[in-house]
Amino acid sequence: MHDTPPHRTPSGRTGRVRGWTAGLTAAATLALVAVTAVAYAGTSGSDARAGALAAAAVPAPPPGFQLTWSDEFNAAAGTGVNTGTWKYDTGPGSSFGTGEIETMTNSTANVFHDGNGHLVLRALHSGTDPRAGWTSGRIETQAATFGAEAGGVVRMESSIQQPNVTTANGAGYWPAFWMLGSTLRTGTPWPTSGEVDILEDINGRSSVFGTLHCGTNPGGPCNESTGLGSGERACAGCQTGYHTYAVEIDRSKSPEEIRWYLDGANYFTLPATRVDATTWNNAVHHPFFIIYDLAMGGGFPDAFGGGPNASTISGGQLNIDWVAVYNKGPGSTTPPGTNIAQGKPTTASSQENAGTAAALATDGNTGTRWSSAFSDPQWLQVDLGQSYNLTNVTLNWEAAYGRAYQVQTSPDGATWTTVASTTTGDGGIDSYTVSGAGRYVRIYGTQRGTAYGYSLWELSVAGTPGTGGATLLSQGRATTASSQENAGTAAALATDGNTGTRWSSAFSDPQWLQVDLGAAHSISRVALHWEAAYARAFQVQTSDDGTTWTTVYATTTGAGGTQNLTVSGSGRYVRVNGTQRATAYGYSLWEFQIYGT
Repeated sequence: MHDTPPHRTPSGRTGRVRGWTAGLTAAATLALVAVTAVAYAGTSGSDARAGALAAAAVPAPPPGFQLTWSDEFNAAAGTGVNTGTWKYDTGPGSSFGTGEIETMTNSTANVFHDGNGHLVLRALHSGTDPRAGWTSGRIETQAATFGAEAGGVVRMESSIQQPNVTTANGAGYWPAFWMLGSTLRTGTPWPTSGEVDILEDINGRSSVFGTLHCGTNPGGPCNESTGLGSGERACAGCQTGYHTYAVEIDRSKSPEEIRWYLDGANYFTLPATRVDATTWNNAVHHPFFIIYDLAMGGGFPDAFGGGPNASTISGGQLNIDWVAVYNKGPGSTTPPGTNIAQGKPTTASSQENAGTAAALATDGNTGTRWSSAFSDPQWLQVDLGQSYNLTNVTLNWEAAYGRAYQVQTSPDGATWTTVASTTTGDGGIDSYTVSGAGRYVRIYGTQRGTAYGYSLWELSVAGTPGTGGATLLSQGRATTASSQENAGTAAALATDGNTGTRWSSAFSDPQWLQVDLGAAHSISRVALHWEAAYARAFQVQTSDDGTTWTTVYATTTGAGGTQNLTVSGSGRYVRVNGTQRATAYGYSLWEFQIYGT
């Protein structure tokens, strides 16, 4: 049995495809450590009491890591999710490709905060047919920016109570905490784009499965749609209390690996050598977006006895206390040849169309590309996030290549030094050994090789971390605004690292956009990548508490475009406060980037 490929719903939303571990044998199932089933007490009983307990705070980062994003779900009782940070996936489970039978909704009957620092996904049943009439909830992060940079490590972790059901009354329940590769949102098919299942359980078995999905479906190097997984592992007490589930993607060692954890204990490790390099890179070498859902029925529960059935109870809950992403930088041990540009914020002078955006030249996928307008000059620029001593720059040209161009570096994105150049480019792959340092690298094309624009499948940069460089602090952080023009221009889209998405405000003054860095930082630079609707007058402000603000930059003569502002200040919160629009529209930013230490 296998899941169907991903699809596009009529709304354009990427449908869910989650592989499932149907390949376990009966012997493997019997090897599961026995756990004591606790009878379900209903939503007014043990689930409700567990939700009412005081929520725990996000833990301090593990040694060597820093907290890069988190959500503690501190919202009023009965409210839905913050749609600046999360988005609902709604519709019938039959459209997700996994055989589910529920309908996912955005109703607060199915997805709600309990007022005590928890988010709840609740499955409800109506009618008499156990295989119909189910509603539930599924959410995913707006940002698709959570990953390990080349030479670094990322840890995604969440504190969760599984639905308080048993094998006697929980047939068909399928809770999950997982993530999908960002490239799925830009057209790479599942499972090539990668899926990491951090927590899955089925049928109230008080267990956990950890799985990587990759390659092709069905079969392929990752045995899809089963995937490469831990098999079933005991999770004693996971229905009746909160436990932590985590995964680490480690790109700092050779071979790279993914590690799964339950309550801090590493129970499964998958090295990159289990598959070929292309399959691994396509599945892992990019950011991810995070997903929670509580499915009912489907291929995975069916593989372990099926459900729901007449004994399955309504009202089971997936209770979420907190979620956090921690990162460890590459340090001085970045492996030689590692592409330090991959997944980094990338901008360009132009793009041919929406399908050839700048970021597609640094996404690690040689099947996607950036393509410029059909004129000279044009440029493509990547922000490495900190200063590097550069050793190599490689250009993988599409058919529309550069005849004359320069490879340039910059410490600030404004002053450029040429480290390589040619006037006789002939396309293909150009690899340059370079000597220079900088935070930014750009390809500056002055003569096209064809009548078309400049087009790169991939820009690769190698080097080792320098000293004194500031770090990009804002990407993927919780971001809010005074208003948004519509659902497609939410605040979080200005800090998602994608220069093809944007925040746009209401058409009035004043308006603001604010990012929570998660902790106090020294701020040295702010980059504003304005859309056509820019600010004439605005202030950049910092705050320790999100209430009292200090202005570190102000202008009444803003000209739009990309503004790299050198500032001096500190704070946990940074905002741009617009007081005069330059157009009849609102304020609109492709990216709002905060740098510091």
